[in-house]
Amino acid sequence: MKRKQFLLLLMVTGLVSAPVAANNSQNEKDSVVVGKVEGSERNVMLNASDATKPREIQIGLPSEDVNVYENGLPAVYSSAVHRLQYHWRSDASLGEVGLMSPSESAIRTGNIAYAVNSFSKLGQKEFKGVLNYQANHFGLQQFDVNVTGGIGSKWLYSGSVYQVFDPGSFDVKFDEYADRTQIYRAGLTRLFDNNRGKITLQYKYAYSRNHGNELNAAPFIYVGDGSIKEIPGFTPGLSSYGPKSGEIEYMDVMDGKMKTANLRDLADNRSHEVALLTDYTFDNGLKWTLNMKYMNAPEANYIDFGGSTISELDGTEGYTLDGQPYSGLVEGRRTWLHFGKVRNFLVTSELEQRLGNHRLRLGLNEWYYHLDYHSSSFQWTGTVQEYPEILLDKDGNRFRGFNELSPEYTVGYENKLALYLTDNWQITPKLNFYYGGRLEYYRMSADQIAHARYSGFHIGDVAPDGEVITPARVVKDKLNYAATAQLTYNITKQFGATADGTVATRFPRINEYAGTGPTEEQYKRVTIPLIRGGLFYKNSWLDLTSMVTYIAKTNNIDQQNLTKPGTTEGKTVLLIYDIQTLGWTTSAEITPFKGFHLHALFTYQKPVYKNYNASVTFSDGSEMGVNANNMIVKEIPQILVELDPSYNITKDLRLWLSFRYFGKTYANLQEALYFNGRWETFGGINWKANKYLDLGVSVVNFLNQKGAKGTISGSELITKEEAGKYAGCYMSGTYLRPFTVEFKMGINF
Repeated sequence: MKRKQFLLLLMVTGLVSAPVAANNSQNEKDSVVVGKVEGSERNVMLNASDATKPREIQIGLPSEDVNVYENGLPAVYSSAVHRLQYHWRSDASLGEVGLMSPSESAIRTGNIAYAVNSFSKLGQKEFKGVLNYQANHFGLQQFDVNVTGGIGSKWLYSGSVYQVFDPGSFDVKFDEYADRTQIYRAGLTRLFDNNRGKITLQYKYAYSRNHGNELNAAPFIYVGDGSIKEIPGFTPGLSSYGPKSGEIEYMDVMDGKMKTANLRDLADNRSHEVALLTDYTFDNGLKWTLNMKYMNAPEANYIDFGGSTISELDGTEGYTLDGQPYSGLVEGRRTWLHFGKVRNFLVTSELEQRLGNHRLRLGLNEWYYHLDYHSSSFQWTGTVQEYPEILLDKDGNRFRGFNELSPEYTVGYENKLALYLTDNWQITPKLNFYYGGRLEYYRMSADQIAHARYSGFHIGDVAPDGEVITPARVVKDKLNYAATAQLTYNITKQFGATADGTVATRFPRINEYAGTGPTEEQYKRVTIPLIRGGLFYKNSWLDLTSMVTYIAKTNNIDQQNLTKPGTTEGKTVLLIYDIQTLGWTTSAEITPFKGFHLHALFTYQKPVYKNYNASVTFSDGSEMGVNANNMIVKEIPQILVELDPSYNITKDLRLWLSFRYFGKTYANLQEALYFNGRWETFGGINWKANKYLDLGVSVVNFLNQKGAKGTISGSELITKEEAGKYAGCYMSGTYLRPFTVEFKMGINF
């Protein structure tokens, strides 16, 4: 069969694709520019919470996932089990990293969110290599190297190695490293004749052992005015709130057997990936790409730690340490051990063609995801100090409450088969219309255990109500859809208006069946509408966009652990609720003089809960409820500011800074506890010494802010009326990365 006939056969069968652009198609050279907020990278890898993954860009809704795409396909299908940072890093193997707008993401992936768009280096005819080295003053050693070259006139190769040895900002004790990750890639590319395109076969292996999930908490004193004070002898970010020994005991949720293990050995992740990447341009300008990959992660494991109320014992409660009655501060700690096996086969294909004033894109997704996952949980009581001691209870046990708090289980698959179309229509030189639609057939088949959890819960057990704990199969066949439309009008050469609307729908995903729900009555379509409108202005030194935005989400599913205030007792409930956000965003790219550039962004938003009600009955028979209707969504700030100035002192010497302000955020569900606004800061200087050597020094958190963020452990049921009595109390939560000095070197050869 001739090559053209083979390609046409693939297109007829539906596997059709176009090159994935880093920016929204509205931002192409021949179309109206509406501001770089949609397409610019916006320093997505500067993350003040975790150096191993991109930061989340706020859109007014809680994040469902970290959205990262590699060569037109999800880097990981879902981070719910197989975490992104265990399989993907922004390293020397990438040739381009950009940003996909929420509207474009909705059509091409079905999910409304800013998404990182990355592309591999596939090779070039001349040999080229790059070696990057990074270190910090805590002892980080990171290396990544990439080499590319040609074999004859038709073949290219690319290979890369990524290695990180990160001890973290404190001694983990039960492991040598807080993050030990290694990624290997190899690719071989065949060029088509007459520069028509290429086909690439790529292999990737990743191993990661990362303890960020269990060691990101710290105790502190909640002052009551949104600020915190450090506990004597404990500095958040520089002191560990994890135990010295990683030796633990747990009940396997699969069979009820008691097992011992070490936390170090329960965090292993391994994955293999094979990808085939193809692009071809026909005589009439029709562009086609077909990208597919198979990924197998036989170990997709991680550990979570949680907290509850910090209280003070007087020595009469029966807890002992080293054989003696213990008095002092304690916190009920919670641990979840997650074990997963993940496989997926993903295909994305597109056709792209310019027809007159239209640029059309027709695409298809065939994404298959298989998940074999379970988790076990247990509780323990620890002292409140650096490297807390695990106390023995009155029965002489170090661990208790086995599988009482939200152990999970599901085995099955989900499949998405979607067809989508976009058109970028330049109606007149001043008027542009971008629109698109997506129709997705979604099938899910998963085992679920809907029974409420209890102490001693495991598969095959007889529950207190007499029911045998047995998985049941749930099968769903549904249609999801997404649509978008954007109209942009240049009123003058420099000034214009733009408005767009996007809607995306989905049904509950397979990972949402790992807990107790949703039940058949709770199984509802999730709908996310996004509406925006505003003005833009552009001249030789200023690119300004100001927009009003409305976004909402119905039937959001959340599994919440609710703690009885003042105790360590918690119960798990399934919540289904709505969220809506109204906001105003102004973004500017400013270049007032040669060598200087400033990106500035201001956002005011008001995200609120709707239909948020839950109640729980504790062991003493007391019933408590939470009503968060019309209250501000926790962890999402109402005010956001980004300032990113940079200055080229010479053509080879660049100074840059990045300031991000997050306004007041609530730390519990009912607006009772909150954290004041905080600045996340980065800065550095980069020097291109010559064509072979690049040097850089950067600082993370150079204002040395040590505040807490996120949610305060055990505070879920605290109300506004009760907030005053918690001023001056000991609590725990997550924190910012500490002040860190980093050194970077790049060698080009």
